[in-house]
Amino acid sequence: MQFSDVIAQDSIKKHLIDGAKSGRVPHAQLFVGPEGSGTLPMAIAYAHYLLCRNKSVENEGGNLACNDRFRDFSHPDLNFVYPTITVDNIKKPKSSDFISEFRKMLLENRYATLFDWYTVLNGKTKQLEIRVHDAQEITRLLSLKSYEGGYKVMIIWMAEKMNNEAANKLLKLLEEPEKNTVLILIAEDEQSIIQTIRSRCQVLHFLPVPESAITEALVSRKNMIPRDALLLARQAKGNYNLALKLMDEEHHDPFEEWFIQWVRAAFRAKGNAAAINDLIKWSETIAALGREPQKRFLNYCIEMFRQALLLNYQAPSLVYYQSKIEKFKLENFATFVNDKNIIQIFEQLSDAIFHIERNGNAKIIFTDLSIKLTRLIHKK
Repeated sequence: MQFSDVIAQDSIKKHLIDGAKSGRVPHAQLFVGPEGSGTLPMAIAYAHYLLCRNKSVENEGGNLACNDRFRDFSHPDLNFVYPTITVDNIKKPKSSDFISEFRKMLLENRYATLFDWYTVLNGKTKQLEIRVHDAQEITRLLSLKSYEGGYKVMIIWMAEKMNNEAANKLLKLLEEPEKNTVLILIAEDEQSIIQTIRSRCQVLHFLPVPESAITEALVSRKNMIPRDALLLARQAKGNYNLALKLMDEEHHDPFEEWFIQWVRAAFRAKGNAAAINDLIKWSETIAALGREPQKRFLNYCIEMFRQALLLNYQAPSLVYYQSKIEKFKLENFATFVNDKNIIQIFEQLSDAIFHIERNGNAKIIFTDLSIKLTRLIHKK
Protein backbone atom coordinates (compact mmCIF):
# COMPACT_ATOMS: atom_id res chain seq x y z
CA MET A 1 0.00 0.00 0.00
CA GLN A 2 1.66 3.17 -1.22
CA PHE A 3 0.66 6.82 -1.30
CA SER A 4 -0.35 6.44 -4.94
CA ASP A 5 -3.01 3.95 -3.84
CA VAL A 6 -4.70 6.56 -1.63
CA ILE A 7 -7.35 8.58 -3.46
CA ALA A 8 -6.96 12.38 -3.24
CA GLN A 9 -5.76 13.87 0.12
CA ASP A 10 -2.69 15.23 -1.70
CA SER A 11 -1.85 17.92 0.86
CA ILE A 12 -1.70 15.33 3.65
CA LYS A 13 0.49 13.05 1.53
CA LYS A 14 2.90 15.92 0.92
CA HIS A 15 2.96 16.84 4.62
CA LEU A 16 3.79 13.27 5.65
CA ILE A 17 6.44 12.75 2.98
CA ASP A 18 8.13 16.09 3.65
CA GLY A 19 8.19 15.36 7.38
CA ALA A 20 9.70 11.91 6.88
CA LYS A 21 12.37 13.20 4.49
CA SER A 22 13.43 15.89 6.95
CA GLY A 23 13.39 13.54 9.93
CA ARG A 24 10.36 15.22 11.53
CA VAL A 25 8.28 12.16 12.38
CA PRO A 26 5.99 12.80 15.38
CA HIS A 27 5.78 10.04 17.94
CA ALA A 28 1.98 10.19 17.98
CA GLN A 29 -0.38 11.29 15.22
CA LEU A 30 -4.15 11.33 14.99
CA PHE A 31 -5.77 10.94 11.57
CA VAL A 32 -9.36 12.20 11.72
CA GLY A 33 -11.76 11.89 8.82
CA PRO A 34 -15.24 10.75 7.81
CA GLU A 35 -15.98 7.21 6.70
CA GLY A 36 -14.43 6.36 3.36
CA SER A 37 -12.05 9.34 3.31
CA GLY A 38 -8.93 7.15 3.35
CA THR A 39 -7.53 7.53 6.86
CA LEU A 40 -6.61 3.84 7.19
CA PRO A 41 -5.09 3.50 3.70
CA MET A 42 -3.10 6.69 4.36
CA ALA A 43 -1.80 5.33 7.67
CA ILE A 44 -0.70 2.10 5.99
CA ALA A 45 0.94 3.99 3.11
CA TYR A 46 2.77 6.22 5.61
CA ALA A 47 3.97 3.17 7.54
CA HIS A 48 5.12 1.62 4.26
CA TYR A 49 7.07 4.77 3.43
CA LEU A 50 8.71 4.96 6.86
CA LEU A 51 9.67 1.29 6.99
CA CYS A 52 10.69 0.61 3.39
CA ARG A 53 11.96 3.76 1.72
CA ASN A 54 15.59 3.55 2.94
CA LYS A 55 16.15 -0.17 2.45
CA SER A 56 18.87 -1.08 -0.05
CA VAL A 57 17.58 -3.19 -2.92
CA GLU A 58 20.92 -5.00 -3.01
CA ASN A 59 20.75 -6.06 0.62
CA GLU A 60 18.99 -9.44 0.69
CA GLY A 61 16.16 -8.20 -1.45
CA GLY A 62 16.06 -5.01 0.59
CA ASN A 63 13.24 -2.78 -0.53
CA LEU A 64 11.67 -5.54 -2.60
CA ALA A 65 11.43 -7.80 0.44
CA CYS A 66 10.05 -4.96 2.53
CA ASN A 67 7.42 -4.22 -0.11
CA ASP A 68 6.46 -7.89 -0.24
CA ARG A 69 5.75 -7.88 3.48
CA PHE A 70 3.38 -4.95 3.02
CA ARG A 71 1.36 -6.70 0.33
CA ASP A 72 -0.35 -8.81 2.97
CA PHE A 73 0.24 -6.37 5.86
CA SER A 74 2.57 -8.79 7.63
CA HIS A 75 5.66 -6.59 8.05
CA PRO A 76 7.05 -7.39 11.53
CA ASP A 77 7.48 -3.71 12.41
CA LEU A 78 3.87 -2.89 11.51
CA ASN A 79 1.20 -3.61 14.11
CA PHE A 80 -2.54 -3.01 14.22
CA VAL A 81 -5.01 -2.49 17.03
CA TYR A 82 -8.74 -2.27 16.33
CA PRO A 83 -12.09 -2.85 18.07
CA THR A 84 -13.03 -6.44 18.84
CA ILE A 85 -15.87 -8.38 20.44
CA THR A 86 -16.04 -11.22 22.93
CA VAL A 87 -16.67 -14.63 21.41
CA ASP A 88 -17.37 -18.03 22.94
CA ASN A 89 -13.74 -19.12 23.17
CA ILE A 90 -12.20 -15.67 23.77
CA LYS A 91 -13.53 -13.84 26.81
CA LYS A 92 -10.71 -11.28 26.98
CA PRO A 93 -10.19 -10.47 23.30
CA LYS A 94 -7.38 -8.44 21.82
CA SER A 95 -6.60 -7.50 18.25
CA SER A 96 -4.03 -10.25 17.69
CA ASP A 97 -6.80 -12.82 18.19
CA PHE A 98 -8.43 -11.59 14.98
CA ILE A 99 -5.42 -10.53 12.90
CA SER A 100 -6.05 -13.06 10.11
CA GLU A 101 -9.60 -11.78 9.65
CA PHE A 102 -8.45 -8.16 9.74
CA ARG A 103 -5.74 -8.68 7.13
CA LYS A 104 -8.15 -10.55 4.89
CA MET A 105 -10.62 -7.66 5.11
CA LEU A 106 -7.91 -5.16 4.15
CA LEU A 107 -6.78 -7.30 1.22
CA GLU A 108 -10.34 -7.23 -0.09
CA ASN A 109 -10.94 -3.53 0.58
CA ARG A 110 -8.41 -1.11 2.05
CA TYR A 111 -11.22 1.44 2.52
CA ALA A 112 -13.21 -0.95 4.72
CA THR A 113 -15.32 0.61 7.45
CA LEU A 114 -16.22 -0.22 11.02
CA PHE A 115 -19.50 -1.70 9.78
CA ASP A 116 -17.58 -3.96 7.37
CA TRP A 117 -15.43 -5.15 10.27
CA TYR A 118 -18.53 -5.68 12.40
CA THR A 119 -19.95 -7.84 9.62
CA VAL A 120 -16.74 -9.87 9.37
CA LEU A 121 -16.90 -10.60 13.11
CA ASN A 122 -20.63 -11.40 12.94
CA GLY A 123 -21.09 -9.27 16.02
CA LYS A 124 -24.90 -9.49 16.17
CA THR A 125 -25.86 -7.38 19.19
CA LYS A 126 -22.35 -7.06 20.63
CA GLN A 127 -20.50 -3.76 20.87
CA LEU A 128 -17.10 -3.31 19.26
CA GLU A 129 -14.51 -2.04 21.72
CA ILE A 130 -10.76 -1.59 22.22
CA ARG A 131 -10.00 -2.96 25.67
CA VAL A 132 -7.17 -2.68 28.17
CA HIS A 133 -5.68 -5.98 26.96
CA ASP A 134 -4.90 -4.26 23.67
CA ALA A 135 -3.34 -1.28 25.44
CA GLN A 136 -1.11 -3.68 27.36
CA GLU A 137 -0.18 -5.39 24.09
CA ILE A 138 0.71 -2.03 22.51
CA THR A 139 3.11 -1.33 25.37
CA ARG A 140 4.67 -4.77 25.06
CA LEU A 141 5.10 -4.69 21.27
CA LEU A 142 6.57 -1.20 21.17
CA SER A 143 9.09 -2.08 23.88
CA LEU A 144 10.59 -4.76 21.64
CA LYS A 145 13.53 -4.07 19.36
CA SER A 146 12.69 -3.18 15.78
CA TYR A 147 12.99 -6.14 13.42
CA GLU A 148 14.84 -4.09 10.78
CA GLY A 149 16.52 -1.59 13.09
CA GLY A 150 14.37 1.40 12.17
CA TYR A 151 10.90 2.53 13.19
CA LYS A 152 8.16 0.45 14.74
CA VAL A 153 4.68 1.58 13.68
CA MET A 154 1.46 0.95 15.60
CA ILE A 155 -1.83 1.80 13.85
CA ILE A 156 -4.80 2.11 16.21
CA TRP A 157 -7.90 2.01 14.00
CA MET A 158 -11.16 3.51 15.28
CA ALA A 159 -9.42 4.86 18.36
CA GLU A 160 -12.67 6.40 19.64
CA LYS A 161 -13.74 2.85 20.53
CA MET A 162 -11.17 2.66 23.35
CA ASN A 163 -12.76 2.19 26.74
CA ASN A 164 -11.58 4.35 29.63
CA GLU A 165 -9.18 1.76 31.02
CA ALA A 166 -7.49 1.30 27.64
CA ALA A 167 -7.32 5.06 27.04
CA ASN A 168 -5.62 5.70 30.38
CA LYS A 169 -3.12 2.93 29.71
CA LEU A 170 -2.33 4.39 26.28
CA LEU A 171 -1.94 7.85 27.78
CA LYS A 172 0.95 6.65 29.91
CA LEU A 173 2.70 5.33 26.80
CA LEU A 174 2.23 8.67 25.04
CA GLU A 175 3.78 10.45 28.00
CA GLU A 176 6.80 8.11 28.04
CA PRO A 177 7.31 7.04 24.39
CA GLU A 178 9.73 4.37 23.31
CA LYS A 179 12.49 5.43 20.93
CA ASN A 180 11.76 5.17 17.17
CA THR A 181 8.11 4.27 17.70
CA VAL A 182 5.27 5.85 15.76
CA LEU A 183 1.66 5.62 16.91
CA ILE A 184 -1.02 6.49 14.37
CA LEU A 185 -4.47 6.80 15.85
CA ILE A 186 -7.37 6.79 13.40
CA ALA A 187 -10.80 8.15 14.26
CA GLU A 188 -14.01 9.42 12.73
CA ASP A 189 -15.17 11.18 15.90
CA GLU A 190 -12.30 13.22 17.34
CA GLN A 191 -14.30 14.44 20.33
CA SER A 192 -14.87 10.88 21.56
CA ILE A 193 -11.14 10.55 22.29
CA ILE A 194 -10.13 11.95 25.65
CA GLN A 195 -8.54 15.39 25.53
CA THR A 196 -5.32 14.29 27.23
CA ILE A 197 -4.65 11.85 24.37
CA ARG A 198 -5.62 14.33 21.64
CA SER A 199 -3.33 16.98 23.11
CA ARG A 200 -0.35 14.63 22.78
CA CYS A 201 -0.96 13.86 19.11
CA GLN A 202 -0.33 15.80 15.95
CA VAL A 203 -3.82 15.93 14.43
CA LEU A 204 -4.41 15.70 10.67
CA HIS A 205 -7.94 16.29 9.38
CA PHE A 206 -9.09 14.47 6.24
CA LEU A 207 -11.79 15.88 3.99
CA PRO A 208 -14.36 13.73 2.16
CA VAL A 209 -12.97 12.47 -1.13
CA PRO A 210 -13.91 14.89 -3.94
CA GLU A 211 -16.57 13.72 -6.37
CA SER A 212 -14.14 14.07 -9.27
CA ALA A 213 -11.52 11.91 -7.53
CA ILE A 214 -14.03 9.14 -6.80
CA THR A 215 -15.22 9.26 -10.41
CA GLU A 216 -11.65 9.02 -11.72
CA ALA A 217 -10.83 6.13 -9.38
CA LEU A 218 -13.91 4.15 -10.41
CA VAL A 219 -13.07 4.65 -14.08
CA SER A 220 -9.33 3.88 -13.83
CA ARG A 221 -9.40 1.17 -11.16
CA LYS A 222 -12.79 -0.46 -11.71
CA ASN A 223 -13.20 0.13 -15.46
CA MET A 224 -16.54 1.86 -15.04
CA ILE A 225 -18.18 3.95 -17.73
CA PRO A 226 -17.53 7.62 -16.79
CA ARG A 227 -21.24 8.51 -16.75
CA ASP A 228 -22.06 5.65 -14.35
CA ALA A 229 -19.01 6.42 -12.22
CA LEU A 230 -20.13 10.04 -11.85
CA LEU A 231 -23.59 8.94 -10.66
CA LEU A 232 -22.08 6.66 -8.03
CA ALA A 233 -19.66 9.38 -6.95
CA ARG A 234 -22.57 11.75 -6.36
CA GLN A 235 -24.38 9.16 -4.29
CA ALA A 236 -21.25 8.36 -2.27
CA LYS A 237 -20.89 11.94 -0.98
CA GLY A 238 -17.15 11.73 -0.42
CA ASN A 239 -17.18 8.13 0.86
CA TYR A 240 -15.13 5.94 -1.49
CA ASN A 241 -16.08 2.79 0.38
CA LEU A 242 -19.76 3.55 -0.21
CA ALA A 243 -19.03 4.10 -3.90
CA LEU A 244 -17.48 0.62 -4.07
CA LYS A 245 -20.52 -0.90 -2.40
CA LEU A 246 -22.91 0.88 -4.73
CA MET A 247 -20.86 -0.44 -7.64
CA ASP A 248 -21.10 -4.01 -6.42
CA GLU A 249 -24.32 -5.38 -7.91
CA GLU A 250 -24.29 -8.23 -5.45
CA HIS A 251 -24.25 -5.90 -2.46
CA HIS A 252 -27.74 -5.36 -1.12
CA ASP A 253 -28.70 -3.64 2.08
CA PRO A 254 -32.43 -3.97 2.84
CA PHE A 255 -32.40 -0.40 4.16
CA GLU A 256 -34.56 0.96 1.35
CA GLU A 257 -37.16 -1.74 1.90
CA TRP A 258 -37.23 -1.14 5.67
CA PHE A 259 -37.48 2.62 5.21
CA ILE A 260 -40.42 2.37 2.81
CA GLN A 261 -42.20 -0.16 5.04
CA TRP A 262 -41.73 2.28 7.88
CA VAL A 263 -43.09 5.41 6.22
CA ARG A 264 -46.01 3.51 4.66
CA ALA A 265 -46.98 2.14 8.06
CA ALA A 266 -46.66 5.64 9.53
CA PHE A 267 -49.05 7.03 6.92
CA ARG A 268 -51.57 4.27 7.59
CA ALA A 269 -51.33 4.79 11.34
CA LYS A 270 -52.92 8.23 11.29
CA GLY A 271 -56.42 7.74 12.64
CA ASN A 272 -56.07 3.97 12.36
CA ALA A 273 -55.27 2.31 15.66
CA ALA A 274 -54.94 -1.10 14.04
CA ALA A 275 -52.05 0.14 11.89
CA ILE A 276 -50.07 0.87 15.05
CA ASN A 277 -49.47 -2.87 15.22
CA ASP A 278 -47.61 -2.64 11.91
CA LEU A 279 -45.29 -0.03 13.40
CA ILE A 280 -44.70 -2.17 16.47
CA LYS A 281 -43.89 -5.21 14.32
CA TRP A 282 -41.55 -3.09 12.22
CA SER A 283 -39.84 -1.83 15.38
CA GLU A 284 -39.36 -5.41 16.59
CA THR A 285 -37.72 -6.32 13.26
CA ILE A 286 -35.22 -3.47 13.47
CA ALA A 287 -34.66 -4.04 17.20
CA ALA A 288 -33.52 -7.60 16.42
CA LEU A 289 -30.55 -6.24 14.46
CA GLY A 290 -27.21 -5.48 16.05
CA ARG A 291 -26.52 -1.94 17.21
CA GLU A 292 -24.11 -1.14 14.38
CA PRO A 293 -26.66 -2.01 11.64
CA GLN A 294 -29.28 -0.03 13.56
CA LYS A 295 -27.10 3.09 13.59
CA ARG A 296 -26.23 2.61 9.93
CA PHE A 297 -29.92 2.32 9.06
CA LEU A 298 -30.81 5.47 11.00
CA ASN A 299 -28.13 7.39 9.10
CA TYR A 300 -29.64 6.03 5.88
CA CYS A 301 -33.03 7.38 6.99
CA ILE A 302 -31.52 10.82 7.59
CA GLU A 303 -30.20 10.83 4.04
CA MET A 304 -33.55 9.69 2.61
CA PHE A 305 -35.37 12.55 4.32
CA ARG A 306 -32.69 14.92 3.06
CA GLN A 307 -33.19 13.69 -0.51
CA ALA A 308 -36.95 14.17 -0.16
CA LEU A 309 -36.48 17.71 1.14
CA LEU A 310 -34.19 18.62 -1.76
CA LEU A 311 -36.77 17.32 -4.23
CA ASN A 312 -39.59 19.18 -2.50
CA TYR A 313 -37.61 22.41 -2.66
CA GLN A 314 -36.86 22.14 -6.36
CA ALA A 315 -33.24 20.99 -6.28
CA PRO A 316 -33.45 17.86 -8.47
CA SER A 317 -29.82 18.17 -9.59
CA LEU A 318 -28.78 17.23 -6.04
CA VAL A 319 -31.12 14.22 -5.87
CA TYR A 320 -29.57 10.88 -6.82
CA TYR A 321 -32.06 8.45 -5.25
CA GLN A 322 -33.70 6.01 -7.65
CA SER A 323 -36.27 3.71 -6.08
CA LYS A 324 -36.13 -0.03 -6.62
CA ILE A 325 -39.34 -0.63 -4.69
CA GLU A 326 -42.55 -1.00 -6.67
CA LYS A 327 -45.01 1.92 -6.53
CA PHE A 328 -42.80 4.09 -4.35
CA LYS A 329 -42.05 7.49 -5.83
CA LEU A 330 -39.83 9.90 -3.96
CA GLU A 331 -41.58 12.91 -5.50
CA ASN A 332 -44.87 11.83 -3.92
CA PHE A 333 -43.29 11.25 -0.52
CA ALA A 334 -41.32 14.50 -0.77
CA THR A 335 -44.47 16.63 -0.44
CA PHE A 336 -44.69 15.52 3.20
CA VAL A 337 -41.12 16.63 4.04
CA ASN A 338 -40.87 20.39 4.52
CA ASP A 339 -39.61 23.20 6.72
CA LYS A 340 -42.39 22.52 9.23
CA ASN A 341 -41.11 19.06 10.20
CA ILE A 342 -37.62 18.37 8.80
CA ILE A 343 -35.68 19.77 11.77
CA GLN A 344 -37.72 17.72 14.24
CA ILE A 345 -37.38 14.60 12.07
CA PHE A 346 -33.60 15.01 12.00
CA GLU A 347 -33.56 15.62 15.76
CA GLN A 348 -35.57 12.47 16.47
CA LEU A 349 -33.36 10.33 14.24
CA SER A 350 -30.21 11.78 15.82
CA ASP A 351 -31.60 11.18 19.31
CA ALA A 352 -32.33 7.57 18.39
CA ILE A 353 -28.71 7.09 17.26
CA PHE A 354 -27.53 8.65 20.53
CA HIS A 355 -29.60 6.24 22.64
CA ILE A 356 -28.65 3.20 20.53
CA GLU A 357 -24.98 4.03 21.06
CA ARG A 358 -25.62 4.06 24.80
CA ASN A 359 -27.22 0.62 24.86
CA GLY A 360 -30.80 1.82 25.15
CA ASN A 361 -33.66 -0.65 24.69
CA ALA A 362 -33.88 -0.83 20.89
CA LYS A 363 -37.52 -1.90 20.76
CA ILE A 364 -38.61 1.05 22.90
CA ILE A 365 -36.38 3.45 20.92
CA PHE A 366 -37.75 2.42 17.51
CA THR A 367 -41.36 2.20 18.68
CA ASP A 368 -41.16 5.69 20.15
CA LEU A 369 -39.46 6.96 16.99
CA SER A 370 -42.20 5.42 14.83
CA ILE A 371 -45.00 7.08 16.76
CA LYS A 372 -43.26 10.44 16.55
CA LEU A 373 -42.67 9.99 12.82
CA THR A 374 -46.40 9.35 12.33
CA ARG A 375 -47.15 12.74 13.84
CA LEU A 376 -44.35 14.60 12.08
CA ILE A 377 -44.97 13.52 8.48
CA HIS A 378 -48.54 14.80 8.74
CA LYS A 379 -47.41 18.14 10.12
CA LYS A 380 -48.17 21.05 7.80
